[in-house]
Order: sequence, then C-alpha cells, then structure tokens
Amino acid sequence: MLVRLRLIRVRHTDSGESESVVIELVLTAAGSQRVRFAISPLEEVLGAVQTLLGIRRHPAAPPWLSEVPDVPELTAVLSARHYLTEFLSPPPDGPETTAEAQLAVVRATPPAQVALELGMVDADLSGLPADPTAARDLLADQLETVWDALLAPEWPRLRELLAADIAHRTRQLGSGGLAAMLAELHPRVRLSGTSVLVDVRSRERLPIDARGLLLIPAVFAWPNVGVVTVPPWQISLLYPARGVASLWTSAAEPPAPLAEVLGRTRALLLTTLDRPAATTELARRHDLAPATVSAHLTALRAAGLLAAERRGHRVLYRRTELGDALLTGKL
Repeated sequence: MLVRLRLIRVRHTDSGESESVVIELVLTAAGSQRVRFAISPLEEVLGAVQTLLGIRRHPAAPPWLSEVPDVPELTAVLSARHYLTEFLSPPPDGPETTAEAQLAVVRATPPAQVALELGMVDADLSGLPADPTAARDLLADQLETVWDALLAPEWPRLRELLAADIAHRTRQLGSGGLAAMLAELHPRVRLSGTSVLVDVRSRERLPIDARGLLLIPAVFAWPNVGVVTVPPWQISLLYPARGVASLWTSAAEPPAPLAEVLGRTRALLLTTLDRPAATTELARRHDLAPATVSAHLTALRAAGLLAAERRGHRVLYRRTELGDALLTGKL
C-alpha cells in the first residue's frame, strides 16, 4: 500500500494571506523507506560565512568564528537574502559524506545549471566571471578555502553533534512514525493529514521523485528551516540540529555527591551525556585520553547508566533513564 504525501511551502504576504505550493511525496506505508538523513559539510561552510556576515543568527558565538577568509565572490553570493544556489551545497549522499566528496560534485556541476542558479541569486554578482564554468571553479576554490580555514579543524565536534541528532530523529521515526518525528523537527514544520507543511518564504510546485525526502540537520541553520527544490537536486529539508546552543559551552561540573560515589571523571561523563556523543568527542571536550574515556564509558554502560548505538563507524553513548535518575537524585 502506498501513502501519498505532499510537501507544502507557505509564504505569508504583507496582507496576512498565505500562498502555498504543493510538492507531492510518495512513501511506503511504513513511512520511512523514502525518508532518510544526511550530513552536509558544505552547508556548514555556507552557514558559517552567513553567520559572520550577520545574515544568520546563532544561539552561541563560536570562539573560532571571528573573520571571513578573503573570498569576495563567495561572500557576494552568500549576501543574498532569499536564494543562495543549491550547487554550492549539493544534497549529500548520507551521514558519512565528506567535504571533499561534495566539492567534487560542485566542480562537476554542469555550466548550464550553474548559470541557472546564479541567475536566481538576489545579490550583486558582477564580480563573478561571466563564464559559468570559471565562476563555478572560483566559487569551489573559495568554498575549499573557508572549509580549510574555519570548518575542518572543528568538524569532528560538529559532525558528532549532527550524528547525534540523526540518531535521535531515527529513533523517533522508528517508534512514533513520521508525524512524531516532524512534530519536534522545527516549529515551522508539521504533518497535517497527508501533507508535510513547511512555512518558508517561497512559492513553487515540484513533485518529489523516487529518491524521496532528504532531511539534513545543520549547526548553522538555526533558527531557520529551508527546502531544496531546484531540479535536478533531491528535495531536501534543512533544519537546526539539536544541542546547538550548548555546542561550545563548557560542560557543567557534576554534582559533588555523585562525584564522590562514581569518581569525578565518570560523574563528569555522565553529566555531559545529555546528548549522545562518541568517545573521541568526549576525549577532546574534557582533554582526556580516548582510552581513559572508553574505559569509563564501558563501566557506566555495564552499570546500566549509559546506552550505546552504532552510527556508521562511530558508537554514540547516551544516558539511560537510570542514568538520568541517578544524576537528578530521583532514584
């Protein structure tokens, strides 16, 4: 049995009325075979530059995000308010997509597609080469410059947060279905009957093909949500990842009584795991050896205070209900 869904983008006019567009999506009855998640390194590049330009807001100021590298043409494109192109951040293949793989896709974008998308950008692009191939290659080089200077050193931490978000959404999708997962995805996204409603500033009609709907969590998407609809790219929904506000804050000190019982390091790890994280992330965050963190996580898991879930090549740890109860003193 097939279930027909529609993805509707809504734009509110000055008069308060709304304009909507219907994008049809066909899913199996299970509701998840045509919905998948992916991580986009280049989306974080675009978001980081826009954050520096003051176009996007962020709940916490990353200490390393202070100056845009010298990329005037890319900055011009990203100064747009409504459309930034899709080819500069092509929909990724999955959670393991790398910046290198996406940059290869950018550099392989057909010149006609580049010209089409750059022509839609609402910004002054007079500084770009008129030849779309030259413009594409220049922008790809500048994307790589920003990646190397700003994002690559911080990517392990960002990637772990994005992977943890995907793990959480996947559990929601499996246990409560599409409606439950979308209900917590973003205030502007919801399931209404057989329609996915997305409240954004856009108006267009495009059927979602057999590739289905791609969901992309992003660190620098906050507080917005966006939809990729320009052919031939896969229809994608971009949303803020969970835990972004505390991404660059220091972990809280564990309760003293808990530290006396478990030891400070184990109590600190238990306190930190309010969102899933991998051994390497925890080691970097607390300046500990990975082997030390691994041993403590194993002990906490054996005691039933943590659970583990494999995501690709990584194992993410999270507190169990017993761990929550111990931390809050509600045993």
